[in-house]
Amino acid sequence: MQLLESGLIIQASIGGLQGGDMAFAIISFLALLWLLRKYAWGPLMNKMEERENHIANEIDTAEKNRADAEKASLEANEQLKATRQEAQQIIEDAKKAGQDQEKAIIEAANQAAARLKKSAEEDIAREKEKAIEALQAQVATLSVQIATKVIEKEINAEDQEQLISDYIKEVGEER
Repeated sequence: MQLLESGLIIQASIGGLQGGDMAFAIISFLALLWLLRKYAWGPLMNKMEERENHIANEIDTAEKNRADAEKASLEANEQLKATRQEAQQIIEDAKKAGQDQEKAIIEAANQAAARLKKSAEEDIAREKEKAIEALQAQVATLSVQIATKVIEKEINAEDQEQLISDYIKEVGEER
């Protein structure tokens, strides 16, 4: 029996394919494929599809975010440009207002100076008139005094010169 057993083993190892073994192997292989497809390939493909969809969504989101960021950047640049223009306009308006104010101040100062000059000229004219009136009053008074002295005494040429000299001295002292 040993011999028979060893012959079967030798025959199986040496040769021939048995139909039952082949059928069993094919059935086992097909069963393995079906099991792999059901429990490994299907979930694996589902996971791959989910991953593909997730990556596609991430790419779409990234593209949308990039487009939004680009749009926001353009809006920010436009707003910055508008702000710069507005700032430049404010600076120009301030310069113009400063120049206008400077002109107004100079004009007011010129008008004030003209008023002061006119007032001073009027004061000078009044003082001059007062001085002339005072001088005329003194001349009239002195003339009356001289006439009184002349009348009081008859004067000769020397006395007249003395009288004129005294009169000139009096006028000089009263000034």
